[in-house]
Amino acid sequence: MLEGVKRQGPRRVSAFRHPPFLVLERRATQPPTQEESLRASQEPGPIATPTNQEPRINDRIRAREVRLVSPEGEQIGIRPLPEALDMAQDLGLDLVEVADTASPPVCRIMDYGKFKYEQSQKAKESRKKATHVLVKEMKYRPKIGPGDFDTKTRKVEAFLAEGSKVKVTIMFRGREMQHPQLGRRILDRVAETVSHVGRVEVFPKQDGRNMVMVLVPGQATRRQRETAADHRAEEAAAEEAAAEAAAEAAAEAAAEVLEAEATQSEEVTGTEETTVDSTSPDETTETS
Repeated sequence: MLEGVKRQGPRRVSAFRHPPFLVLERRATQPPTQEESLRASQEPGPIATPTNQEPRINDRIRAREVRLVSPEGEQIGIRPLPEALDMAQDLGLDLVEVADTASPPVCRIMDYGKFKYEQSQKAKESRKKATHVLVKEMKYRPKIGPGDFDTKTRKVEAFLAEGSKVKVTIMFRGREMQHPQLGRRILDRVAETVSHVGRVEVFPKQDGRNMVMVLVPGQATRRQRETAADHRAEEAAAEEAAAEAAAEAAAEAAAEVLEAEATQSEEVTGTEETTVDSTSPDETTETS
């Protein structure tokens, strides 16, 4: 019964069903074995670039000759490196390369540990003395009331007394953009009020829909006070001229109204006279 059936051997897997790149991908996704991990740990890694910016001292100096400086700062001259090292060792100090770019390099005999300590103390003191200036902002409106103006201006004065810069901003809305002199007047008042603790660093300038001025701590200079006084005088003269022009326009308008009323009264009088003259004689007789 089984004579006609061919006996099949072990099934062969075609190489085309499992291309090499699939086998490599499968190996890459598998976790590394213990032997591979050990081999990777023993391989030397890339050499990192040195980040130490400290100067070379003693045996780390590479030059053959150095220009030597004594601990007191006196120039000794050019000496071979072994001789300079011996001199530093005899004094119980270190040989420090202070200028490696010079030819030959400049080395000084000093106590390097004490030098590093003094440098760290100087850096700490400089950080303490460093002042961080903050910029604070105070916003005004062209139609601000006296109470709000006084409150905001006192805040500006307090900020300047603390040592901060203050950015004073006038915000315009709608038709207020057509009257920038209102904002300039407020900024001048603020600068004049706080002139004993602050001065103008950036004079008023238009910035889109805002007008900006920057104040810094310190009393106002004489030039700034004179400039503010001249500006106030110009504004006062402009206001007087505007008032005079408005008065003249009102007087002309009143004169035109009077003239129109006089003309109208004359026309009414002429109409009445014409009506009387046009009355018929019969009507006059009947009336009598």
